[in-house]
Amino acid sequence: MGRRLPSAPPILSGYTYVRPLGTGGFADVFLFEQNMPRRSVAVKVLLRDIVDDHVLRSFNAEADVMARLSAHPSILTVYNASISADGRPYLVMEFCPGSYSSRERTIALPIATALTVAVRIAGALETAHRSKVLHRDIKPSNILTTTFNAPVLGDFGIAASIAGGGPHDLFAMSLPWSAPEVVDERTTGTVATEVWSFGATVYSLLADRAPFELPAGESGSRAQLKQRINRAKYTPIGRADVPASLESTLARMMSRDPAARQSSLLECAHELQRVERELGLPLTALEVADEAWASAGIPVDFDNQQARGPIISDVVIPALRAGRFNRRQLSPIREGTLTDLGDGRKPGLNRLALVLLLAAAVVVGGGVTVGTFILTGVI
Repeated sequence: MGRRLPSAPPILSGYTYVRPLGTGGFADVFLFEQNMPRRSVAVKVLLRDIVDDHVLRSFNAEADVMARLSAHPSILTVYNASISADGRPYLVMEFCPGSYSSRERTIALPIATALTVAVRIAGALETAHRSKVLHRDIKPSNILTTTFNAPVLGDFGIAASIAGGGPHDLFAMSLPWSAPEVVDERTTGTVATEVWSFGATVYSLLADRAPFELPAGESGSRAQLKQRINRAKYTPIGRADVPASLESTLARMMSRDPAARQSSLLECAHELQRVERELGLPLTALEVADEAWASAGIPVDFDNQQARGPIISDVVIPALRAGRFNRRQLSPIREGTLTDLGDGRKPGLNRLALVLLLAAAVVVGGGVTVGTFILTGVI
């Protein structure tokens, strides 16, 4: 079945539509030009017919998670989130022209590039985990490339709380990058399943094929693919430049037993850095938020299902009409108490301001005498 055509782009104040970027099951992504400040942005907008409480929960969580985490240099930046004129929630995000999807790669990545990408994304995921967030959809197509060709992790559309067990947690998976326990629907996601998906993604970048995928020219059903994942029999990448230490690291990430995997993405990153050191490659900087930052602020509310758009202020600013004092601002002088200033003219705002400036408090003994002086024939 072919991919559907994109929906109509939203009309957004301050943005000019350019072209569609992609379609998905719940949303479309469009390229827009932001008018002030001038820059290209990607706008993800939900489809009109699928907006319900569950979709709004996911959308709100995605916006809040990305806003919380996008300070990390390897996580996609979100600029704004609101509701369009036709009622569709949308996200305004950093525009990334490419990704590490197999459709956009003609050959497997050089090992140095793959290790650099892996360490940076591991740091992004470790930061998310320290903020109590699971990504749950780690795969090559969700690692985007910025205009400077830097890798960033995107698409937090099915992110969930690391605590799990919420009333709205759903089983969601992207084969073949999902762990066996997710495929079997034994869990909706854990740090261990994230380690598995991360390992499968790095494997794909190096092998130019997904793990457990049949060789080119052979076909198989989705059920058969699930069976191969459940067996979790690691197949070496088979590249001469991939050392045994890296094969061992990836095999451990994709162990069938969750307890046999690395305990965190931080441990994964350190093992990948050791491979870099072994190969004589420059060490990729590992950027992870510290615990103080990760625990600060209000936790993401994954159950929020409100349609959150622009807030219209209810603060009333009283107008100041020429020729009279505003009662609330300039009381106790009442309208009509001031007459001509000696030349037949009515007092204007500048004269009234002068009256206030010429009001003086004179301290006499233990008390205070207030004297008001009005000058006429001036201004």
